[in-house]
Amino acid sequence: MANSMLEYSKTVLKKVSFDVRLFRKELKKALLNLLPHEVEELLAWLERFTTDKPELKQSLLLIKNNKRPF
Repeated sequence: MANSMLEYSKTVLKKVSFDVRLFRKELKKALLNLLPHEVEELLAWLERFTTDKPELKQSLLLIKNNKRPF
């Protein structure tokens, strides 16, 4: 139960990964709702998830450059 928001965010990001703009929007929402340690877990997951999706790699900069970009 503790990681339910993190798991929910991963599920949503998987479902919207077909659209870069929508993926980025959902990633921003996830960053606003996750705890700092969950953001770190999400980053690790995103690095694996985007390995074969170069169009989504740029979205990782939202996390790497600024934990809370908005």
